[in-house]
Amino acid sequence: MSGASAPTTLPLPEVSPQLAARLTDGLERVERLIVERSRHEDAFIEEANLHLARAGGKRFRPMLTLLAAELGDGIDDAVVAAAAGVELTHLASLYHDDVMDQAELRRGAPSANARYDNSTAILVGDLLFGTASDIIADLGPEAVKIQAQTFIRLCSGQIRDDRPCPPEQDPRAYYRGVLADKTGVLVATAARYGAMFGGCSAATVAQVTEFGERLGVAFQLADDLIDVVSDRDELGKEPGTDLREGKRTLPVLGALASDDPADAELQRLLTSDLDDDGVQRALQLLRPHPAVAAAREETVAVGREAIDALAEVPDSDAKRALVALMESVVHRAS
Repeated sequence: MSGASAPTTLPLPEVSPQLAARLTDGLERVERLIVERSRHEDAFIEEANLHLARAGGKRFRPMLTLLAAELGDGIDDAVVAAAAGVELTHLASLYHDDVMDQAELRRGAPSANARYDNSTAILVGDLLFGTASDIIADLGPEAVKIQAQTFIRLCSGQIRDDRPCPPEQDPRAYYRGVLADKTGVLVATAARYGAMFGGCSAATVAQVTEFGERLGVAFQLADDLIDVVSDRDELGKEPGTDLREGKRTLPVLGALASDDPADAELQRLLTSDLDDDGVQRALQLLRPHPAVAAAREETVAVGREAIDALAEVPDSDAKRALVALMESVVHRAS
């Protein structure tokens, strides 16, 4: 990408040299398409469009699209377009997330709302959603319908993520439902598009879509853990964002469910409006708590469920790479 940081894709230890070469070429094509479709006659708009893309990122979702296509006929122009559309949808959501979170950093660079302002960040996010939809529209009505349904679930998940669990619902079930919508659905769509436009059978498309949704939930569970256990340099932003916002992620829910009197201070902090000192103290108490280890175990278990969804997909280099991708997601440190 001209003038951009190279994307830092997740490692895939089981990929053959031949598949690695096809994936590298495919990702380069995705990057070029993202830049091409983000260009604008207004220099400011173009800069803002490409702000987060140029900050780098793992390109996890387009990688998944390309890998899913390799279960069928492989990577072609339609697969590349679908991968770019998914990544632009993801990038657009980050602009909105950072406004909602009042974040100052994203991927080690100033967030769009910090660099510009909230209104600009929201509008650029909307513009990128439109660009993604424009790309997907060239892939046919079924792809457009999937994009629309994905967008509905993604926004629904974000709305529910910003609200407390209703008192009549189980907090853990509510949390998992939020994750399936706000993260799982777009990862599922990334996998679904790859299998669809890669010429896979309907059965394989369904299996890969299920794998993608479970993978997405595992990805978000890992993200929530990283927000607790990692430091600023690893994250590229301040840790404890979820604590500042009062979000009940899996480690927090586990700590709040404890009946150990020694957890009284932590539980008081987790149910309070925290300033910076309070966040630091909560992290200090939460990091060694058994709830973190339990959350890590559940993250691994969800990853296993993702692998189980591929049980009937014939063995291949691409399938082994999908399993390796899941392992990278679950065990990553940042």
